[in-house]
Amino acid sequence: MGQRINDVMKLCCELSANQQIKATVKGSGKGAAAAGGLAFAGGLIGGPLGIAVGGAVGGLLGCWMTSGQFKPLPQIIMELNPQQQRKLYDDVMAIMGDIQWTDLIQLTTLVMGNVALKQQLTAALIGYITKELQAEVHYVD
Repeated sequence: MGQRINDVMKLCCELSANQQIKATVKGSGKGAAAAGGLAFAGGLIGGPLGIAVGGAVGGLLGCWMTSGQFKPLPQIIMELNPQQQRKLYDDVMAIMGDIQWTDLIQLTTLVMGNVALKQQLTAALIGYITKELQAEVHYVD
C-alpha cells in the first residue's frame, strides 16, 4: 500500500506542477493587513498623499512579512506527514475508483490522458489544500 500512496502523491505533484499552483499556509492575511493598515494610517496623517505613501510602505512590509511562505504545491505535498498523505490518498482514490496501475508512469499516463479525470483530481487536490491545510492557492502566470 505504501507504494500506491507514494504514486498518488507524485501524481498530485505532477498535476499541481502542470497547473503551476503555489500555496501559502499562513501569512497572507498578515501581509494584507500590514498594507491596508499602513495605508489607512497614512491617510489619517497625510491625506491622499499619505494613503499612497502608507500603502507603498505597507505593501513592502507585507511583502517582507510573507516572503518565503509561498511554496510550489509539489513541495507542500511532499512535506505532508503520513496521516495527511493518507487523507489526500483517500480523497484521490474516491475519485479514481477502481483504476488499476502498475507504476507511476502508467498512472500518470492514465490520468493525464483523461481530461475530465484530470480536472476532477486537480479540483480535489485544491479542495484538500484549502480545506485540510487552510492554505491559499495561487496560480503562477
